[in-house]
Amino acid sequence: MANRDKAILIRGSIGKTISKLTLQMWIGILGMQVFNLVDTFFVGQLGAKQLAAMGFTFPVVLVVNSIALGLGIGASAVISRAIGKGDQYEMQRLTTDSLFLSFVIVTAFVIGGLFTIGPLFRTLGAEPEILKLINSYMRIWYIGMPFVVIPMVGNNAIRATGDTKTPSIIMITAVFINLTLDPLLIFGFGPFPRMELAGAATATVFSRATTFVMALWILYHRERMITLKIPGLIKIFASWKRILYIGLPAAGTNLITPVSTGVITRLVAAYGAAAVAGFGVAARIEMFSLSIIGSLSSVITPFVGQNWGAGKGRRIKEGIKFGYKFSLLWGLAVFLLFIFASRPIAMIFNKNITVIQTTSQYMEIVSMSYGILGILMLSASAFNALNKPLYAATLMILRMFVLYIPLAIAGSFLFKIKGIFIAGALSNFLSGIIAIFWLRKNLHRFSSS
Repeated sequence: MANRDKAILIRGSIGKTISKLTLQMWIGILGMQVFNLVDTFFVGQLGAKQLAAMGFTFPVVLVVNSIALGLGIGASAVISRAIGKGDQYEMQRLTTDSLFLSFVIVTAFVIGGLFTIGPLFRTLGAEPEILKLINSYMRIWYIGMPFVVIPMVGNNAIRATGDTKTPSIIMITAVFINLTLDPLLIFGFGPFPRMELAGAATATVFSRATTFVMALWILYHRERMITLKIPGLIKIFASWKRILYIGLPAAGTNLITPVSTGVITRLVAAYGAAAVAGFGVAARIEMFSLSIIGSLSSVITPFVGQNWGAGKGRRIKEGIKFGYKFSLLWGLAVFLLFIFASRPIAMIFNKNITVIQTTSQYMEIVSMSYGILGILMLSASAFNALNKPLYAATLMILRMFVLYIPLAIAGSFLFKIKGIFIAGALSNFLSGIIAIFWLRKNLHRFSSS
């Protein structure tokens, strides 16, 4: 059954359409970054050791988010193209099968994660006292992992229609629940026990569970994007193949960041637990600062997908150009803010001198490359939507493994911890410039459409 009603991204003003969807998307992503910062703030009140423990968990949390984002990107890319073509059946089949696939993958990950907490975090450099704190957090977090992954895939399916408002509402709901539960469960008030790090994990699981229920309800009842018809295994595997063709490289691309962050965390750990805590705070502030660029890159995937499905190549080129300009302006604004306010911002989270110094130093140095890093993120999203996921993966491998890690090792040797942060900025600049020229070359074939 053909239906182009959902293909809202193939018409209208490009700038206004992308800006509107990005703003709606940003509100939700901003909420999730607030989610992370709220956790960091309350845990920081417990002490530097607890904050260090959360800093060690950051690479693993990023791994899980990367898997979910990869599956979501794969789902969004193929679903948006089906919408652009007006194929209702294909849209339902791909949405349903993507959710089922995410459930299968997350189950395997939970089982593996629960049995590897000790060995993994010892490898990352956690001392026995810190490892105890990590264990109390991660055991609960792993069990609640399905509530993290499946809604992220579901929200990407909703975004494929061009609706970024609803996923934002879903995420904001989770933020308010987490904001309410965090102080109650971490510190213990009234009938609530003092659970400390375990309380932070429990609050996360409960708040994420709401997104699970809301996303599935909207996909099934309002959007009619889920079908209860059970096809043969051949059709399911055919859907999985299409989703994973983009989703696996996208997940691998996203995994590159936490894996390399784990390596960088190991380098930072040589300067003490307080330095790890400061690095963890800085990483969360960075995610918050880049949230609008992340929102824009999430919008670019369905925008490019729908217009490709509809054969509107010129809109694709103009949309990407708009995104590049915005990214550079936003990066400059954030850099100027951090130059003048990095230390006061760092002091909000912890009063330890080393934590503050590490956080502010990272913010001042790495933020100068945020504009070009945004261009890299937008380019990767465009490549995924254009069914070229290996191109996106190559860009991220170049950034993290070819540039960042070797430069960070050399930088640590030459300039201590400051050299690690300089390496981060340099790798962003170099890989972003390469992304511009590579994507421009691949978009050349759309010049006449």
